[in-house]
Amino acid sequence: MNRILIAEDEPRIASFLEKGLKASGFTTTVAKDGYEALGIACSDNFDLVILDIGLPGKDGWAVLEELRGRGERLPIIILTARDDVRDKVAGLEGGADDYVTKPFRFEELLARVRARLRDNHLPKVKEEMILKAGPIVLDLRTRQVKAGDRLIELSAREFTLAETFVRHPGQVMSREQLLSHVWGYDYDPGSNIVDVYVGYLRKKFGSDLIETVRGMGYRLRT
Repeated sequence: MNRILIAEDEPRIASFLEKGLKASGFTTTVAKDGYEALGIACSDNFDLVILDIGLPGKDGWAVLEELRGRGERLPIIILTARDDVRDKVAGLEGGADDYVTKPFRFEELLARVRARLRDNHLPKVKEEMILKAGPIVLDLRTRQVKAGDRLIELSAREFTLAETFVRHPGQVMSREQLLSHVWGYDYDPGSNIVDVYVGYLRKKFGSDLIETVRGMGYRLRT
């Protein structure tokens, strides 16, 4: 199982990332400032770092510079609100492998995490590119979806929702969990968008596959 260090001082974003990555099969550790991030990254065996630039104590630029200066070659994805082209160029030229700006959608960040790990030749990621639960088969590389022998067309959001269910077969997923994972950390808790998209999946997969658990959420039957 791949280990990811989340260097982020904003509790809401750190919690969102941690929950989403754990739900996607990763092991996570959170560092709340630059000194802690640097110490943990250098003392433990991580497969990737998600690095916020605006860290207290020692900022992300300094952490990036010191990690690369020590010869650490693990993939580093910068996560920041700074979207200026000069900052992006500085980050990538400074040794970062990718650059994601806030606000962001979790499915985009997840795709970038998997791409960086794939580039780093980690076999566990390759094993996880085909997901199966019950009659549903998801190919994360081609974005193809099958239900039994049928090839199903899904929108990007429908695919991410289906992936969340397939990664948790038989588990009750609350609307809040689904909102956070699929729609992002800035979601509206009062929205009925989850119910709408579950309806879309039921039309495509069959009405009995996703079960409503009254007062709790939804569950994928297996």
